[in-house]
Amino acid sequence: MALRPTQGDGSSGRWNYGAGKADFNAKRKKKVAEIQQALNSDPTDVAALRRMAISEGGLLTDEIRCQVWPKLLNVNTSEPPLVSSKDLRHMSKDYQQVLLDVRRSLRRFPPGMPDEQREGLQEELIDIILLILDRNPQLHYYQGYHDIVVTFLLVVGEKLATSLVEKLSTHHLRDFMDPTMDNTKHILNYLMPIIDQVNPELHDFMQNAEVGTIFALSWLITWFGHVLSDFRHVVRLYDFFLACHPLMPIYFAAVIVLYREQEVLDCDCDMASVHHLLSQIPQDLPYETLISRAGDLFVQFPPSELAREAAAQQEAERTAASTFKDFELASAQQRPDMVLRQRFRGLLRPEARTKGVLTKPRTNRFVKLAVMGLTVALGAAALAVVKSALEWAPKFQLQLFP
Repeated sequence: MALRPTQGDGSSGRWNYGAGKADFNAKRKKKVAEIQQALNSDPTDVAALRRMAISEGGLLTDEIRCQVWPKLLNVNTSEPPLVSSKDLRHMSKDYQQVLLDVRRSLRRFPPGMPDEQREGLQEELIDIILLILDRNPQLHYYQGYHDIVVTFLLVVGEKLATSLVEKLSTHHLRDFMDPTMDNTKHILNYLMPIIDQVNPELHDFMQNAEVGTIFALSWLITWFGHVLSDFRHVVRLYDFFLACHPLMPIYFAAVIVLYREQEVLDCDCDMASVHHLLSQIPQDLPYETLISRAGDLFVQFPPSELAREAAAQQEAERTAASTFKDFELASAQQRPDMVLRQRFRGLLRPEARTKGVLTKPRTNRFVKLAVMGLTVALGAAALAVVKSALEWAPKFQLQLFP
């Protein structure tokens, strides 16, 4: 049950403003039926759920998210809730920082929510964060982590949020929770190579301005939860990110910059001007269009093709790849290697690529992205920096690359 007041269904774009109410209702009904069919399959058709989460409109409602998000993260909802007998508020070295961050998170709660209810949720938010950190001492709290946790709390409630965020923290978010920001910086270093593949002029302008990538840091480490004011857009992006490879948020960051090309080029070519512009993210973005474009770019320019440029800026020492063993097992059951082989055969020939990749026709894109979501055993940056099939998750990689 959702803990926030109903604000539409979490979808955006043409699903809300499409070709008429009757057509919208028919599409919605069909998608709900397909999601339920995938959930009721034995075993659950996780690949189909990933396709539904990626495709237009995402998972539509919080009720559906409560059922599907655990499947996307391979979390068993029948297990007992995670609890601790410790007095974590007195024992945790992170308590004071968590408390400060949570107190500053008022804007993340729905407008009009009674103070008593909001304060109760803030207490639950603190408890979730401290419990996960206590259970996983290898994880290090970072400012912005609470922005991700509160999204899960508002959608699925405290019990389920704790399990989902723990899995997310040891997988998708693992690089952000290292003792240093080295791996986070490395992931940010993929931003400019992606932009360069699509728009060299914009890339060169930003390089000349020496703006760097720090403007996108809060986008990346909060999955845009900190910078978007409409909760519907936040959960739509979470549908997308949970169904895809852990590097997808940096691709989405790139398409936002590419979408704002003219605004950037109209700026003075200096760090202050460009950074100020890009750090103020518009709230009226065409989210479905950008999601589609991010997916296209990931398929056409996978991290492995961008590795050299990103590694030239910073060499990653340890990534989330080594923590993805349970995802590897789940992926093996779905046999992603067969679909990946089809994906690699189906990619455009190098000589056929042009700089107009954002408008290229797409073939089976949702299938490809769903399969890439199943292969997160390769890790957030590992797929990009691997030098041979034997260096990272060797057994699994040999299945992926024929």
